[in-house]
Amino acid sequence: MPSTTNHWSLPYPLADQRRHEVALAQAMQRVCVSGSYILGAEVEAFETEFAAFLGCKQVMGAASGTDAIELMLRAVNIGAGSKVAVPSFAPSAVAAGVARSGAEPVFVDIEPDTFTLCPEALDDLLSSFRGRGVKAAVVVHLFGHPADWASLQRVANEHGIELLEDCAQAHGALWHGRPVGTLGRAAAFSFYPTKNLAALGDAGAVVTNDAELAERVRVIRQYGWKQRYVSEQAGVNSRLDELQAAVLRVKLVALQESILQRRRLAAEYDARLVGSRVVTAPKVRGGCEHAYHQYVVRSERRDALMQHLQRAGIPVAALYPVPLHRQRAFGNGEDLLLESDRAAAAVLSLPMHPYLSEEAVGAVYEAMERFEP
Repeated sequence: MPSTTNHWSLPYPLADQRRHEVALAQAMQRVCVSGSYILGAEVEAFETEFAAFLGCKQVMGAASGTDAIELMLRAVNIGAGSKVAVPSFAPSAVAAGVARSGAEPVFVDIEPDTFTLCPEALDDLLSSFRGRGVKAAVVVHLFGHPADWASLQRVANEHGIELLEDCAQAHGALWHGRPVGTLGRAAAFSFYPTKNLAALGDAGAVVTNDAELAERVRVIRQYGWKQRYVSEQAGVNSRLDELQAAVLRVKLVALQESILQRRRLAAEYDARLVGSRVVTAPKVRGGCEHAYHQYVVRSERRDALMQHLQRAGIPVAALYPVPLHRQRAFGNGEDLLLESDRAAAAVLSLPMHPYLSEEAVGAVYEAMERFEP
């Protein structure tokens, strides 16, 4: 059996740091000698530059993507006594951010092809007794695939709820030419080290075109201050620090190029997996441009296939193995969310980042073809 180890010698976060090594060192040195380390010139510059990348008016840095969800919800007055609809097949950070706002997450099923929030399932929830008290839905553009925004917006309008975005995995994804993060009233981003736009630690942001909402986020993220040391409302400490902002400014310059490379690698996977007897390749909805934070396939023998590929030295993962409605912290497991359950049992994330080669993609395919179901 040929070895594939050399293809995976540098994991994505480290490969990304190596690419930008000189510029990152210069940026961090600039911060270290500045004497300003929290919410200073680097944060302000990154917020301006990321807003320009997205084509939106306001970006507010936060300490993490989970914090960004909490800040976004609190800024639109969603909190204790409210419910928020969330896709069940999603990272636990989404439900955690909702719970930290004081609201109760209520779980909704997904579309089987895109793994994103199903408009029909959202409509069913909002028309049911379980949906009473739902004030908003957090739409997760999972793995980098934009959700069906137009259909979801029609449902939201009919039921009078707020539609908000979680773009933690979707930097650079497009819905009918519009960047995700600019579709709703507000959106949350994460810059965790494995994201398409990656910091060297936890970092996040809330984005919006609403100036008043933006000001509320700024107040809440820093103790509820409008005037320093004077809290006008209950706030938190969720500030993007200068070092992370400086790192993000360096990497933002290369973000569009890296997303294009992800799409090229995804096309290489797609071409090889046509007619595969082992897995089903991901589908992309018409009018959408995937950001490919993850390249996710489905297999009826996912666990055995995952073990087979891991034995071959290929870094694959099951994202996510337990849907939120079945996690003790959030749900009771009684909700009938069949597509979320099916996805959790079948999905497998193949290696995907802009520093992979086409030869690496070929090595993954060849290893899968050696799998005996």
